Amino acid sequence: MEIPEALTDTDVPRAHQRTVAVVTSVTKKLPEVTLAFWIMKIAATTLGETAGDLFAQTLKLGYFLTTIVLFLIFVVTLVVQLRSRRYNPFFYWTVILSTSTAGTTTSDFMNRDASTKYLAHGATSLGWGPQGLGLGYPTGAAILVSILVVIFAVWKLTGMTFVIRDIVSFRGEALFWSAILVSNTLGTSMGDFLSDSSGLGYAGGAALVTGVLLVLVALMKVPSVPNVLLFWIAFVLTRPLGATAGDFLTKPTAKGGLDLGTAGSSAVLLAVLVGLMGYAHVQERRRRRAPSVA
Repeated sequence: MEIPEALTDTDVPRAHQRTVAVVTSVTKKLPEVTLAFWIMKIAATTLGETAGDLFAQTLKLGYFLTTIVLFLIFVVTLVVQLRSRRYNPFFYWTVILSTSTAGTTTSDFMNRDASTKYLAHGATSLGWGPQGLGLGYPTGAAILVSILVVIFAVWKLTGMTFVIRDIVSFRGEALFWSAILVSNTLGTSMGDFLSDSSGLGYAGGAALVTGVLLVLVALMKVPSVPNVLLFWIAFVLTRPLGATAGDFLTKPTAKGGLDLGTAGSSAVLLAVLVGLMGYAHVQERRRRRAPSVA
């Protein structure tokens, strides 16, 4: 039985409320959107940038081969998440991380080419297979925006909710993860454009995205602006924030970065993310053990 949106909790029989609560606690597989959620999202997307560059550039596997490998890893992590019966922070954030790393190399493969400006340390080639399609950031972003619009249009036609805490069906979760993969790839293109082509540099690009995110936070107080819309805009924008932050950590000082390296930066970010995932796991277990309010 579906509860009309116009009804409040007091309009629904208490027994039915308990039934809905039990069903939701069993089938709910996506997290609550809190400050901790956004901190973990930024950490995961920054790690996705540094780890993607580690495999593709530092280890010189190339964008093409790395994209294939990382996409297969994404599929494996997604299957684990979809088969899970309830929200598990380790499963959920591992998929977010895999979409970020796969999105990084997919975006690079789409937008870049074999020119020397994309090759590190004087290399003449980068890995096996084609070096890149060379579409450029504007064209690549336009393609990804179009794909994302199609996903949201299909999602809208299904009549299912866009509010992630209320997504409890397999089909809804599949649409959610499709949107996440494309939005993380799009965010990489946006971040690289801000860092490499806009003239803002890594720190300037990160500052610009941070400013836009603060505006979104302010708009949450405006009743006429749907919070769901703000969430998805913020979700896309935290990816270029992670991309510019990752580049700022790893790129040479001559290019405006800190030159910390992809390996060291990725190790530190991974430790931070795993720690946050452990904290989220403890909080989730406490929430489940807490007595429900009748």
